[in-house]
Amino acid sequence: MMSAKVCSSSNVVQAQKIVDQLRMEAGVDRIKISLTAAELVQYCQDHKRGDPLLTGITASSNPFKEKKTCVLL
Repeated sequence: MMSAKVCSSSNVVQAQKIVDQLRMEAGVDRIKISLTAAELVQYCQDHKRGDPLLTGITASSNPFKEKKTCVLL
């Protein structure tokens, strides 16, 4: 009988901790996804000229371009 009371009490304490955590999470202020997405789109449009994925990298400034080698036959 005693172990059943201890288990029951332990379950109640654990359940109370979960409820407290969920209440805390429910109270967090969140940003609307549509607003965040609109800001992201605007940022991408504002910075697209400097984005090498969109504009490419000039051959003269590309550090990964293979160096030309001179081969004598």
